[in-house]
Amino acid sequence: MIEELRTLVLFAEEGSIQKVAQRLPLTQPAVTRQLQRLEDLLGTTLLDRRQKPPRLTSAGSEVLLRARDILASVEALKSFAAEAEPRGVLRLGLAHGLSDASMANAIASVAAAFPNVSLRLRTAWSGELSDQFERGQFDIAIVLRAPDYEGPGKLGIERLSVIARAGGTQRHLEAGSPMPWVLSPEPCDARQRLLSVMGSDKRRRLVVSAEIQDPAMQMEWVRRGHGLGLMPSRLAVRGIPDGLALVDAGDFDLSMRVVALRSPHLNRLEKVADAIAQVVGEAIAVIG
Repeated sequence: MIEELRTLVLFAEEGSIQKVAQRLPLTQPAVTRQLQRLEDLLGTTLLDRRQKPPRLTSAGSEVLLRARDILASVEALKSFAAEAEPRGVLRLGLAHGLSDASMANAIASVAAAFPNVSLRLRTAWSGELSDQFERGQFDIAIVLRAPDYEGPGKLGIERLSVIARAGGTQRHLEAGSPMPWVLSPEPCDARQRLLSVMGSDKRRRLVVSAEIQDPAMQMEWVRRGHGLGLMPSRLAVRGIPDGLALVDAGDFDLSMRVVALRSPHLNRLEKVADAIAQVVGEAIAVIG
């Protein structure tokens, strides 16, 4: 009924259906149908169609006054909803590969800025997060995609560095290298990216010596010489852990696109989702 009331107000201002149609813009028959629909809803005649152009009846004039009050109240309600402090529960999904201390600090700073919002954070692999997002279990899910992803929600690129035991013989990621890998179990996003890149070169074969999901334990296994490992380049630039060294990956494109999947029904929580997306984008932009 709100649209019909707006059309009535415009008719009172313009004095003709033709001018109302130009302002909306709608066709003249569509404007006429809106006014007729309003008459049917209210059970009264609003326009005296015996006159050319039609004029408001006495009932139409009364409805016009109330319509203006109603529309003013609707606009005030919209303004209140837009400016109100975000509150409620925000369900956030975060890819395992992004779940490190620096990212936690960034997201925690956003949570602190919105004290009336309760954050429900869950980490998982991107495939699982995407499925749960589609089922409506998250308000926002930050996942990893292939680097050539061109859909909505792009936040930046997460690059991976290859690491090995310091002092070892592995300095370059060479074709046919027999060195095994220490990786997270499937369906790890980084492992899938590594497999995708290596799969294009038949001289290479992915050999996994240990499957360990905990990053700290992975580093320890690599430090002990059990294989090569992966770590985010944004963390590597801050310093390689003791006993580890970077391996030159050559032309290997070990990068993934970071993408924010967002519900279209965030309402007040949209400000919080915007802030989270921003800090995540800033965190992964450390190395450009």
